[in-house]
Parts: sequence; structure tokens; C-alpha cells
Amino acid sequence: MQGVIKAYDPDTGNGLVMSDTDLADYELAANALEGSIFRMLRQGQRVVFDLDTSGRATGLHMGSEVDMGTPGY
Repeated sequence: MQGVIKAYDPDTGNGLVMSDTDLADYELAANALEGSIFRMLRQGQRVVFDLDTSGRATGLHMGSEVDMGTPGY
């Protein structure tokens, strides 16, 4: 899935990402940044993510042109 960071608290690691597809908000899982190049997130930042079994956003990473659906890629 792809979306935009809606809110992020670097002290607690809590945050929300809004999905581009259904405009739903998903809470960040506790391990959302593990294995990612991200150490912090900012509001409005575009990300690609997965959902864990609890429906929380995890596996955040930057998308490639293909991931983001850029025309021509």
C-alpha cells in the first residue's frame, strides 16, 4: 500500500499513515521502522507500507517509481 504520514511522534514512535487507496488511517505498528532507512518521519511524507495481522502499518519504506505507479515505469 502507499500513503502519506498524517502524524508522527518521534518520542513515542506513535503515528498515523493515511492510505492513498481508501483514505483510511492506519496506526503505526511498534516495529514500523525496523529494517527501514527511516529513523524519523515527517507529516506529509510519502511512504509504501504493509499491514500486519492487527491492521497496523508496518514495513515502511520509500517507494520506487514502479511502487508509486509513476506513469512510464
